[in-house]
Amino acid sequence: MQRFLVFLCSVIMTVGLSAQNKDQTSVPTMFKENKTSMVTLKTGRTVKTPNSNVFLKNGALLYFQGTKAKEARMDIIASVDFGDRKFININDQLAYFVDSIKDNRLYCIELIDMDAYERNLRNNVNITNIDFNGEMLQSSNNNLNTEEDIVYPIIHQYYYLLDGKLVKAHDRDLSYHLDKERKRHLRTMVEDPTFNWTEPESLMKLLKLITK
Repeated sequence: MQRFLVFLCSVIMTVGLSAQNKDQTSVPTMFKENKTSMVTLKTGRTVKTPNSNVFLKNGALLYFQGTKAKEARMDIIASVDFGDRKFININDQLAYFVDSIKDNRLYCIELIDMDAYERNLRNNVNITNIDFNGEMLQSSNNNLNTEEDIVYPIIHQYYYLLDGKLVKAHDRDLSYHLDKERKRHLRTMVEDPTFNWTEPESLMKLLKLITK
C-alpha cells in the first residue's frame, strides 16, 4: 500500500445520510460507512486495507487514515473484496460483480454523472460542489438548507466478462465480439421494446442468450 499514489486529503464524510438509490446518492462513496477490504495487486500480493471505500467521482479505491482520505494507485490494483461486494479493475475503475451465467459475468461501474452534476450547479440546484485544489478535495455547498439536500446523480456502466474478455454492454461493442449466430440473438433481444441497456435484468437475459 506504500506504493499507492496519494492525492486526496481531508475528506469529511457524513455517514448518517439517507442511503443511495438507483439513480442518486447522498454521499460521494459507494458505502455510507468505510469498510475493511482485501486488495489484490496485479503482482498477486494481497493487502488488507481498513477504513476503505470506493470514490464515485472516478471509481477509485479510497482508504482513510484519521481525517485524511487517500486514493489508491489504480494501475497496480487487480481486484478489491469488501466481503459483501467484490470488485475488479476495469479501465482503472472498480466494477462490482452483479451476476453470472456459467463462466460469463456481468459487472457494473457506478459513477457520479458529472455532466448532470455540473448542469445542476449551473442551474443553482441544491447540490454539493467538489473541487480540487492541489491535493486537497474541497466540498462547498450551494444553497443547502439541510444535509438531506445533498444529492449526487449516479450513472451505471455495465461490462460483460464474455468468453474470457471484457466487453462493454453496448450494441456496437458486442456485435464486434459475437459470431453470426449470437449476433442474431443480440438483434432479437435489443429489438424487444422491454429491453434496456441500463437494467441488469435485461442484460442478464441477453447474457443468457449469448452464452455458449
